[in-house]
Amino acid sequence: MSAAGTTCLKVLIVDDEPLARANVEALLGGDPEIEVVGQASGVDAVALVARLRPDIVFLDIQMPEVDGFALLELIGADAVPAIVFVTAYDRYALRAFDVHALDYLLKPFSDARFASALARAKTQARTHRRGELDARIAELLRAQQSPRTRFLVPARDKTVVVEAGQVDWIEAADYYICLHCGGTSHLLRDTMDEIERQLDPQLFFRVHRSAIVNLARVREIHPLFRGDCELKLADGTTVRLSRNRRREFEARFAQLGVRR
Repeated sequence: MSAAGTTCLKVLIVDDEPLARANVEALLGGDPEIEVVGQASGVDAVALVARLRPDIVFLDIQMPEVDGFALLELIGADAVPAIVFVTAYDRYALRAFDVHALDYLLKPFSDARFASALARAKTQARTHRRGELDARIAELLRAQQSPRTRFLVPARDKTVVVEAGQVDWIEAADYYICLHCGGTSHLLRDTMDEIERQLDPQLFFRVHRSAIVNLARVREIHPLFRGDCELKLADGTTVRLSRNRRREFEARFAQLGVRR
């Protein structure tokens, strides 16, 4: 509880630089309505948001292991009432934030600018206007869309980083998807339709309703009955190619060969 008797707002700070995290925490330290509940350097933020349920997140956009936009997609736009982006982007890149009415701090920022951003975030968190924020973040993420380059897989006490290029194929598993990478596999709570939209279409191809393959991992193509085929991957796994997807697969696979 704050000195005024109101419940403190929980804040999570996400930045890969310890000094930057310490600076934000110091600026928050003088506010009796704020409680800093945790700090993270990047991928760990996914598990922390789920466990701590912060009201406000200060999120750095540029981090070497994973950028803020990728983290936001994994965390979910509805998971946090208020998000303040912290960025070193130039003024032109910041137009994306201005257009979508999201708040940001441009490094290096003044104490006054920080106080202004914090005040707006506190108002957002207090009024719980989650629906409005969700729509703005979702719109921003669509504007920033580029093929997914990695997956962040929550584990019991850590987050595993899986590079998209390491994935041999992806399999539907009820309410999850299973990333098959050599001899290991990882479960993610997502849908095949959503993952298909996020992946590079020049590298990944949906061979049937329940499977997506990395075209670079295909080693052999074996015809089956009624136009279906069986694909043999580099690790020896076989995956069925539906006959109604065969022509598009062959065209895409041939293009991959030309690029390589």
